[in-house]
Amino acid sequence: MILNTSDLGWDESSGAESFFPLDLLDRSPKYEVPPLTVWGVALCVSGTLIAAENAIVVTTILATPSLRAPVFLLLASLGLADLLAGVALILHFLFLFCVEPSDWSELLTSGLLVTSLTASLCSLMGVALDRYLSLSQALTYGSSQSRHRAAILLLLVWLGACIIGAGPAMGWHCLEEPNSCSVARPLTRTYLSLLCGGFLVVVMITLQLYAGICRVARRHAHAIATQRHFQPANQSYASKHSSGRGFSRLILVLSVFVGCWMPFSLWGLLGDASSPPLYTYATLVPAAGSSLLNPILYSLRHKDIRKVLLQACCPNRYTHNPHTHYPVDV
Repeated sequence: MILNTSDLGWDESSGAESFFPLDLLDRSPKYEVPPLTVWGVALCVSGTLIAAENAIVVTTILATPSLRAPVFLLLASLGLADLLAGVALILHFLFLFCVEPSDWSELLTSGLLVTSLTASLCSLMGVALDRYLSLSQALTYGSSQSRHRAAILLLLVWLGACIIGAGPAMGWHCLEEPNSCSVARPLTRTYLSLLCGGFLVVVMITLQLYAGICRVARRHAHAIATQRHFQPANQSYASKHSSGRGFSRLILVLSVFVGCWMPFSLWGLLGDASSPPLYTYATLVPAAGSSLLNPILYSLRHKDIRKVLLQACCPNRYTHNPHTHYPVDV
């Protein structure tokens, strides 16, 4: 109900004091910024590192014309998704500790984080598919047809990620019905269950692709073993050492991948709004941490990207030599 001066029995022309001071009538409770915590500082620092690290990767790939093979398109998509994840963490920190949070800020950060994590996970699946095809179809890898297929795949990935991420902003949230909230507010439990179920499907497909990579690599290793008597001893040892190093790298990649994505996917299916928030943070941190590890495990480990970065840092020491691109570094 809105009050005017006549309701208070006070005439402005009388010069008398009002029953209620105007400053008390206009005064509204101010938002108090919560005190900064260790979790908040870690959130800001990790988001900044993720954004800076992946910005370097994306800029390096896009600014280098020679890095246009399908694997580099997928790595650029992975870097862009992780870059957006870092930006989402920074925005969440700003809305939480610097400005007054609102419904639109929660919907913005949650939608951006869902979009980036979905695109990141699907890009990881695309990288696994690229590695499998580059082993099983080594003769046709890197052709213009393969690049077009990779571009179409990435277009579908980002289109689907944007549609999924727009769900909270389009009304699929629990801001008006707190009882329907999931472990990650403002996402509803139905929305998060479908999202985590999709994450688990993508994880299982990725694991199947890496299992196929192991089978193809074993066949190649068996073919090399049959020629062992026709090779010098030192060359045979080098092939065996390279194969063993490749499998250990593959195990490391799989361990990090499953360890980062499986906890939150399972917790999103099992938890609800009454679950302790600490468990949500404990499972969401590894999923966000994958955005910090992905450039190290996938992009910066690639020799072509490392060479471009070294040339940019030390142009007088490293000279560019055209070479044949070898896609797989299992």
